[in-house]
Amino acid sequence: MPETKSPEHFIPTIAVIIPCYNEEATISNVVRDFATVLPSAQVYVYDNNSSDKTIENAKKAGALVRTEKQQGKGNVVRRAFADVDADIYVLVDGDDTYDAQSAPRLVAQLLNGPYDMINASRVEKSELAYRKGHRFGNWAISTMIGVLFGKSCNDVLSGYRVFSKRFVKSFPALARGFEIETELTVHALQLRMPVAETQTPYKERPEGSVSKLSTFKDGFRILFTIMYLLKEEKPLMFFSVISFVLLLGALILGVPVIEDFMKTGLVPRLPSAVLATGLVILSSLSVACGMILDSLTRARLELKRLTYLRHSAPHYHD
Repeated sequence: MPETKSPEHFIPTIAVIIPCYNEEATISNVVRDFATVLPSAQVYVYDNNSSDKTIENAKKAGALVRTEKQQGKGNVVRRAFADVDADIYVLVDGDDTYDAQSAPRLVAQLLNGPYDMINASRVEKSELAYRKGHRFGNWAISTMIGVLFGKSCNDVLSGYRVFSKRFVKSFPALARGFEIETELTVHALQLRMPVAETQTPYKERPEGSVSKLSTFKDGFRILFTIMYLLKEEKPLMFFSVISFVLLLGALILGVPVIEDFMKTGLVPRLPSAVLATGLVILSSLSVACGMILDSLTRARLELKRLTYLRHSAPHYHD
């Protein structure tokens, strides 16, 4: 049965989760800003092996500081989602580029929807907010996610989101690094959750703050994650594509062999015939693997759905 609370007396608990790695120049402002606009919220800073004064500054600003030793934003988010219990979760980066003033509006939108995720789509306040290549990369990845899994967000890589408890507690969090944002979006699409996207201001990093995102390295990791999620969440589609490529190769090699046999009754290209036969067999096995894994994926999806349904929808009123 879903967890229920009396709607007449329901005051949602809010947790602000801030993953951090060497953000001593900005973390104090981020903690204070979100504590000011969400006075009833508990602000958590999850430090990821910082070598500067991030932890010290976060504590002075009033945050509850916890640590995650496994390096990577995905590892931090996984730990935070497992440890923190709240009705509403606000996830935001600690680089002071996202607009804290938008947080109450995002929380209200989640509750009044009711939605399970509100994605804060970034609207840059200056040309310096986005590094070169990031805008195109974000568009390309968002488009790819939309084609493969369905359209839900224009800014898939936004690090500013608000979640319901049932989203967080059903989210497996397998990613290790910055590809966590892609996984969050795909999770919502696979469970067909009600989600929304709202534009919020986005500014450049303050002086002294350095981005930890590598344009090409993390870009390739995100693309790999998309392919991995496609294999995990839609194995029939994934292996059908492989099957088609193998079958196409078999036809290219096999058609000339068949033509020779029809004309002469001989098979002069025996290696090509053997290779074409092998590719046909592999193509058939690929489809069979896709069908078997598709059944297993459905069972796993049902389990995640049941975990999701254990918690009631976020709302102020029935």
